[in-house]
Order: sequence, then C-alpha cells, then structure tokens
Amino acid sequence: MTAEVEMSRMSWTEYAHAIDSRDPAILIPVGSIEQHGPHLPLATDCLIPEAIARAAAHRAGALVAPTLTYGSKSVPRCGGGQHFCGTTSLDASTLIAQIKDIVRELARHNVSKVAFVVGHMENQWFVTEACDLALRELKMLGMRQPKLMNVGYWEFLSKHTIDKVFGDSFPDWSLEHAGIMETSIMLHCHPELVKMDRLEDHAPAALPKFDLWPYDESLVPASGVLNTAKGADAANGKIFYDEYVQSLAGALSEAFGDSR
Repeated sequence: MTAEVEMSRMSWTEYAHAIDSRDPAILIPVGSIEQHGPHLPLATDCLIPEAIARAAAHRAGALVAPTLTYGSKSVPRCGGGQHFCGTTSLDASTLIAQIKDIVRELARHNVSKVAFVVGHMENQWFVTEACDLALRELKMLGMRQPKLMNVGYWEFLSKHTIDKVFGDSFPDWSLEHAGIMETSIMLHCHPELVKMDRLEDHAPAALPKFDLWPYDESLVPASGVLNTAKGADAANGKIFYDEYVQSLAGALSEAFGDSR
C-alpha cells in the first residue's frame, strides 16, 4: 500500500507522527486561477505543480500541503494580463501574508523544511519576499527557523530536453504560457481537461520587453495563448513530467537530505 503524502488527507495524529519520526520536507504548490487559452482549465498553474509535487514527495519521503490556489496578478508578457474573464488574482501583499502565516504555522508544527513549488511565474518574487519576512518574524518570536526553498518547477527542464522537444522553435518561458510544455503535461496528467480541438496556430505574441500600465490589451492574442500549443502531445508531456519529478526530488535531497 502506498504511503499517504497529502497532509490534508491525514489525521492530525498521523501528521504529527510523520513530523516527529521522519522530519519530512513539506511541499506547497503555489498556483493561480488564470486563463490558459480556450483549451486548458483555469487551474492549470495549480494542477501541474500539484502532480509534480505528489510524485516527488513519494520519491523524497516528503509531504504535500494543500495548494495555494490564487496567485499574484497576471502580467501580459507571461500570463496574458488581468483583462481575461476567469483570471482571479490576489494583491501581492495578500499572497505574501498568506505564505508568511503558513510558514509560521508549519514552524509551530516543528516542521524544519518547506519547499514552495511555484506553478505561476508571477508568484516567484512574492514567495521570496514572504519567506524572508517569515524567517525574520520567527527569529523575533524566538521560534525555530525552517529551511525554505522557492522554485518554479519549469526551472528543472534541461537544455537537452528543450532541444529534443522544441528543436530551434523554443521561444522563452514567458511566452510558453498555455503553450506546448503546459499543454503537453496536462495531456499526460489530466487529458480529460484539455480541448485540443480549440487550438489555434499563430506566431509568438509580439510584446515589448518592458511593462507599461495601463497596458495595451490589443497586443495580447485574443485567445490568451502567447505562443501556439500546436504540436503538444502526451508523450512529450510524460518526458517533461518525468524530468520535473526526478529533478525536484533530487533538489529536495540536495537541499534538505533524504527523509525516507
């Protein structure tokens, strides 16, 4: 029987025993509710890091806490922007406060290792700020300071795999919003949620290299997809997924040691 890795499915006594006996890392997916074109669900940035975190937790002897579902505001150059129906975002201060409070509570549980597995690019700097503030607060309270990791799951993809799948057509990570990588992983992990018949074939969005507000909505493709996902398939999704899981598990071992 496979050991339970999801904190929310454990009783408090099971959770406490796991913390006391194994000192596992706690993985927290940090996603968003954001448009991902007409072919992917709004929760894509939650579903992908959740799947990767669960699999990596089994490998690394870690536990997975509930996902932070709402994320920081969508930026046109990497998420299409806030003007799309369904994109439901938090102010940065709200996200920072949530993460800071969660770190404090996990420290109270005697957790010593926490990894935030980010699925929404715009979250990264605010997770960093929250970690810094949380450690400062714990120090002032005289509480134990856990080790904190902050990583975007896409950072683990090797150049070899990028070249193998994309050839010379890889744009950059910001333009991969709802593109080949995310669509392929969703086809591998949640094929029932992907509507491939709704894909459009178009060139990468021609967005400026700077941010300007109020931003020009007309520069963002009407579909919300910044680069076509044509060519996405489940086989490549498995390649991406397997590499992410293996690399995240390795990073947890490198940073925290093995909790198995």
